[in-house]
Amino acid sequence: MITFYERMSDLFAAGIPFVCATIVDTQGSVPADVGAKMLVTADGAYFGTVGGGKIEARVILEAKAMLQAAGLAGTGGKEDATAKFFEWSLNRDIGMTCGGSMRVYLEAFNHRAWNITVFGAGHVGNALISVLEKLDCRITCIDSRVEWLDKLPESPKLRRVLLTEMKEFVPEIPSDSFVLLMTMGHSSDKPILLEILNRWKNVKFPYLGVIGSDAKAARLRKDIAEAGLPEELSKVFFCPIGLPLGSNHPQEIAVSIAAQLLQVRDQAVVSGKINKTKDAAASAHLD
Repeated sequence: MITFYERMSDLFAAGIPFVCATIVDTQGSVPADVGAKMLVTADGAYFGTVGGGKIEARVILEAKAMLQAAGLAGTGGKEDATAKFFEWSLNRDIGMTCGGSMRVYLEAFNHRAWNITVFGAGHVGNALISVLEKLDCRITCIDSRVEWLDKLPESPKLRRVLLTEMKEFVPEIPSDSFVLLMTMGHSSDKPILLEILNRWKNVKFPYLGVIGSDAKAARLRKDIAEAGLPEELSKVFFCPIGLPLGSNHPQEIAVSIAAQLLQVRDQAVVSGKINKTKDAAASAHLD
């Protein structure tokens, strides 16, 4: 028999945001006892119960609202959105015929998941994902080659996406995602980058990087100009990517890129905004 805490552990391991609801006090006639617990994700009830019916529907409603608010914490949301007490008269507040009252504690977990989107499952992409999946993040990797996607490490934090035209995934990228273009080369990175930049006015990712040399960066800037895009968009992405350390070995490149992602993420936490200067992006790793 699967226990409540095993289900909770599964959610932790997968990095899925969820709310744990616990009945902490009751008075009078109520549909569940003190200590009853329930897990709620953005999709709704996941495991357990706090009594069913209208009271459970209200808990699910509040939990979903909490997950949405908690996801904004640190970017304008309120920190106290991650834990709340609710006290309801079941008759007056919930519309149940029970004459009792119930106090419920809701606490959000995994609510600040770090989303990372990687285009390309090649040697460096594989090495990078092997590093990242040990961190507290959720990773999506997109590639047109099933044989390369199959080589990625097994992890509940990783989603594999097989697409012939990888740029088609751009509209699905979460707006808070750190995005890396690490495909087979310039010809496959270029259409993805241009698709992202065409949408930049509406969706500005906190990190956008394209693997390559200074020469590739110059080529990409020319591509942007030829596409008729504003010149300032040539400054919103990192290329080269990674901190200036290590060699051109895939594993060492992966460490340097992961370090830069952490650096940019932590700068955002401290300053409240992403530092888009590329002073730290002096690495000349080639694709």
